[in-house]
Amino acid sequence: MNYHTRKWIKPEDLNPNHSLFGGRLLQWIDEEAALYAIIQLENSRTVTKYISEINFVSSAKQGDIIEIGIEAVEFGKSSLTLRCEVRNKMTHQIIITIDKLVFVGLDENGNPKPHGKTKIEYVEDRLHVKNSTPEFE
Repeated sequence: MNYHTRKWIKPEDLNPNHSLFGGRLLQWIDEEAALYAIIQLENSRTVTKYISEINFVSSAKQGDIIEIGIEAVEFGKSSLTLRCEVRNKMTHQIIITIDKLVFVGLDENGNPKPHGKTKIEYVEDRLHVKNSTPEFE
């Protein structure tokens, strides 16, 4: 699991119980997972199709620092399935787990667009491949 984003829990992120509002956390997860899928599929028209059961394991309080972990599980023809785990940065206590977030890349007409991907790619590797020709010969 790679942890990409950290969030500092502030007063505006709290529910009436003075713990992190679940809707705020889900907003952060959806955004982080979407960015991950967009980069992997190389398609800015990637959208959330499905989010499985959400398991709230523990809560976070004001002042806590949390981190959002994303892991690719499966590549479909036009989709990417991810898994997510959010934990307290300092204690590593799990806050939430989501087993399945499915994102689909679309074409300009809003239809699923095959991506041809089969494994995780890193931007650095793409840049090396695309810029492998020496500038000066």
